[in-house]
Amino acid sequence: ASATALPLVINTWAFRKAAETAWKVLQLGGSELDAVERGCSQCEIDQCDGSVGYGGSPDESGETTLDAMIMDGNTMEVGAVADLRRVKNAIGVARKVIEYTKHTLLVGESASMFAVRMGFPYEDLTTPKSLSIYSKWLNQSCQPNYWKNVVPDSSKSCGPYKRPEKVSYKEEQTIKDLQRRVQNHDTIGMVVVGGSGTIASGTSTNGAVHKIPGRVGDSPIAGAGAYADSTAGGAAATGDGDIMMRFLPSYQAVEYMRMGTDPAVACQRVISRIQKYAPRFFGAVICANTTGSYGAACNKIPGFTQFHFMVSSPLLSQPTEQVVDCI
Repeated sequence: ASATALPLVINTWAFRKAAETAWKVLQLGGSELDAVERGCSQCEIDQCDGSVGYGGSPDESGETTLDAMIMDGNTMEVGAVADLRRVKNAIGVARKVIEYTKHTLLVGESASMFAVRMGFPYEDLTTPKSLSIYSKWLNQSCQPNYWKNVVPDSSKSCGPYKRPEKVSYKEEQTIKDLQRRVQNHDTIGMVVVGGSGTIASGTSTNGAVHKIPGRVGDSPIAGAGAYADSTAGGAAATGDGDIMMRFLPSYQAVEYMRMGTDPAVACQRVISRIQKYAPRFFGAVICANTTGSYGAACNKIPGFTQFHFMVSSPLLSQPTEQVVDCI
């Protein structure tokens, strides 16, 4: 059995604890799905790097919302929630989508209502820290933000924005944009391979900081944020979800492994595919096959040249931080 957890800008203690929690669940006889849920839940509680769980990544209106997904590689069932408000345990709610509905993805206010029916309490996801991030952003003319081609000029003011009478498209990526992407995107992604080769995967995140309300990234989308197929392998992705979700990187990586590609090479091939269209995108992928072999890859940009992730396995005495150079 092996559990691979995917942090990005690593807070070693928090992500190590998540990997330890998942590993302990497996050792105590829990299922792979249990391990993914408990590992990601641990990160939600510990607010891993401020990018998972409550009190992080406030959107444009100052609210923290959560996205999560969990996938069973035996049955191919997926449970996911997006834009979940006022409920802390997003991965737990995602699991209930599998167990108590015939759906795959629930979103927004309705997902929160479902969570309450499943016994999760309403809780405030705002903290002094998220309020401080929000007010600092307001004080610097709402920079950076995710608008383009609007009036007033979104690079200089807070809006409210609207479509201009006459459209002139211009989109340039600056080094500042790239640094924002490195700082503002993160996720816990987890792939768990059981002793018999059964695979489960999952993700949890509070999304992109200062996102436009209603924005959903790659994390809760099956095949984008994570994917699992017990006949081939599992994968999880992190980074700039708005770009990465267009390429279904986790699904693609699993398909490469199905063809016999080594997990590290599968991850690299996925990154290379995205590079052709978005050479300066920020992102990374982890991959593990049914035998427990694993690997990772990332796209090299200024400020992001290596990717750190945690691995637990019978061959390691404790969760171990691994590092790959970006390509």
